[in-house]
Amino acid sequence: MGVSGSGKSTVGARLAPRLGVPFADADSYHPRANIEKMSAGIPLTDEDRAPWLASMADWLSQHTGSGAVLVCSALKRRYRDRLRQASSRLFFLHLDGSYELIAGRLAGREGHFMPAGLLRSQFEALEPLAADEPGAVVPIDGTVERTTARALALTGTAPR
Repeated sequence: MGVSGSGKSTVGARLAPRLGVPFADADSYHPRANIEKMSAGIPLTDEDRAPWLASMADWLSQHTGSGAVLVCSALKRRYRDRLRQASSRLFFLHLDGSYELIAGRLAGREGHFMPAGLLRSQFEALEPLAADEPGAVVPIDGTVERTTARALALTGTAPR
């Protein structure tokens, strides 16, 4: 989980094979209307996100036995709670970095529908993991490999 540009897709795609589990990116679950809205610089509402969260929860429920890596912003507690309904074993890794670090990354990113102008709204919406939520914070201040290694260590799961 984390704001756009925090490295979720990159780290998740590296983490899943190391854990020997399937991988999915929440961006591919957005309905076209959501992508158009975000592309226009308009933040999504909770109503916009409801079918998106339902699709991801469905995917997670299909992998409760084997485990999986799903990368998703999951910025608010209620979104994470919705996903947890699909899998009680869900463990969140919050890829965390400063606004300045992530804004710099977004400035150089090409080919993504999420404009850098929405980053501030994502930081404002972000509700950090609460003490009662299974998960951990992963600092993203190093290389992708270092962030992936940190994430892997925090899962408490040996690679398969």
